Amino acid sequence: MAVQTQYTQQVPLGAAGGLYDLTSHAVDTRINGEEAGRLRFGMGVVRGDKPGENVLLPTAADTAANFEGVVLNSGTHEMDCQGDCRLFPGDSLGVMVYGRVWVRVAPDLEIEYGNPVYLCADGDHAGCFTNVSQEGKTIPVKARFIGRQGSGNIAPLELFNQARE
Repeated sequence: MAVQTQYTQQVPLGAAGGLYDLTSHAVDTRINGEEAGRLRFGMGVVRGDKPGENVLLPTAADTAANFEGVVLNSGTHEMDCQGDCRLFPGDSLGVMVYGRVWVRVAPDLEIEYGNPVYLCADGDHAGCFTNVSQEGKTIPVKARFIGRQGSGNIAPLELFNQARE
């Protein structure tokens, strides 16, 4: 029988969709317009087919003007027996418009303080953030990364007030 011999008191740096700190922030309530399991805490979303009501994951057709914010972990959703927390269609979501939040980032990035922020709008990582611009695959976001990556491909960023056109 194996016995645990090493212990740590170290807490992870953050959790996807969690507040980074208590600085001023704004959160809108929106409805999940995606299929079950596609949208996750800490992802960036764009306005859906009912602007001001629902949100969706971005696509290559979206622009910065469609960006709504980041899905917050409100603590109102339960994990299933496998430890997954699924957001279902029609679920009410908190979407941070401006403030500091832990977000999901695309894998294999080296995030540094002050890096620019882009929202992945294409492929398997749509809804995740990156510091690398790719024509037709990312959307620029008025934000900056404010620290190093945590565990599990998350990093803190500061969303600035997104000017609506």
